[in-house]
Amino acid sequence: MQTTRRADGRRWTGPPRASRPSSGHALSACVGRYARAVQTRRWLPVVAFVVAFVAVHAVLLWLTAVSPNIPLGDVTITYRRWIETGHQAGYWVGIDSDWVYPILAIVPMAAAALGGVASIGPGWLVLMTLLDAVACAFLWRFRVRGVPVVWWWLAFLLALGPIGLARIDTVSTVLALIGVAFVASRPAIASALFTAGAWTKVWPAALVGVLLLLRRGHRRAVLAGALVLSALIVLVGVLYGGAAHLLSFVGQQSGRALQIESPLATPFMWAAALGVPGAAVYYNREILTFEVSGAGTHTAAVLSTPLMAVVVVGGVLLALWAVHRGARRAEAAPLLAMLLVAALIATNKVGSPQYIGWIAVPVVWGLVAGRASATRFLPVAVAVLPMALLTQVIYPGYYDQVLTVQPWVLVVLTLRNLLEVAVLVWTVVAIVRLGRSAPAGRPSSAADGSGARAVPEAGRMDA
Repeated sequence: MQTTRRADGRRWTGPPRASRPSSGHALSACVGRYARAVQTRRWLPVVAFVVAFVAVHAVLLWLTAVSPNIPLGDVTITYRRWIETGHQAGYWVGIDSDWVYPILAIVPMAAAALGGVASIGPGWLVLMTLLDAVACAFLWRFRVRGVPVVWWWLAFLLALGPIGLARIDTVSTVLALIGVAFVASRPAIASALFTAGAWTKVWPAALVGVLLLLRRGHRRAVLAGALVLSALIVLVGVLYGGAAHLLSFVGQQSGRALQIESPLATPFMWAAALGVPGAAVYYNREILTFEVSGAGTHTAAVLSTPLMAVVVVGGVLLALWAVHRGARRAEAAPLLAMLLVAALIATNKVGSPQYIGWIAVPVVWGLVAGRASATRFLPVAVAVLPMALLTQVIYPGYYDQVLTVQPWVLVVLTLRNLLEVAVLVWTVVAIVRLGRSAPAGRPSSAADGSGARAVPEAGRMDA
């Protein structure tokens, strides 16, 4: 210690001046501690999400193993048979014969069997988990009120259950989700990813249509992305000798009757439960699905396609009307995507449980398309979670009781189907409100009422 005299004459005892830290050193130490704290806070949300992602997928894998009604059955039975036939006999579905899926669907099936056809089940689950992780990585930067939108996707997967991993639809959904991340910045890449999803399972073709209709100023890029990828897929198919079967998937659904889970089949399922003569559940051995018979089922199945066409065309016209009145294209696009996907589900004569997974794509699109769109989509984002949970109760939970038309599970099925229709109705109402609230005559590309163009928010379409 050293005693010195201050300027005012008072004595001061303390460490020698040379040993006292300078103000510069103290500032540097303070800045270093703050930087380390900021860095820690930055990584904490990532670590928390990674832990949650692993936990949720561990639960899904466990449910896949223990749930009744073989949720992984399509993979371990049907997909396995297709790949096994290809390896052993050189006879590939989609190449050497007509197929229910577009040709690109064979790629993930074959990839899941790289460790051997016998291990296609575990291989498939690992592949789907990795694809989910990739989608989350691309979507991580998008926030809704400060919360990463991928948290909603994780909750939706948990609600949907094993079927969220156990079908080819997972691949098309993941490709479409990644495409949403590029809608604003790279529309050509978004279009290519949507197109890849469509060549895996047809429904993402609707998303390409949304971009072509509403992504003004980038239609050439959107069209180029879709056409280039489609040309490559067709070229590979032709080179492998599958030219005659490349579009065979288009007509594969035309002869189907009403599948038991579809909304259109609900009244006939109740008729079967009440013992109405002729109403019954039966197994279609040709296409491996359960359907419902009875008076009026054939008519309902025939009318389902025209009904779907009317709803789709009406939705497109409604969205174009809203944009013409001055609605932002960035807000109209996810609404149109939601309407098209909801129409494909609610008016379909096929009601497979994995279809519910499709609806995650327009929900995420709506949540990342700007503050106004996120506020609009939050209620429906919440509403589809019980829809997914009810779907898990139906399949794989109590599907055996659906087949025997037990009244309590028909109540669950009816509630789920009513939610599907409600989402479709909500979307129509939302588009109408969007069009009515838009200032008449305002250019749809304007960012505000003054006509000045603002910088687009992260994740929204710069339309």
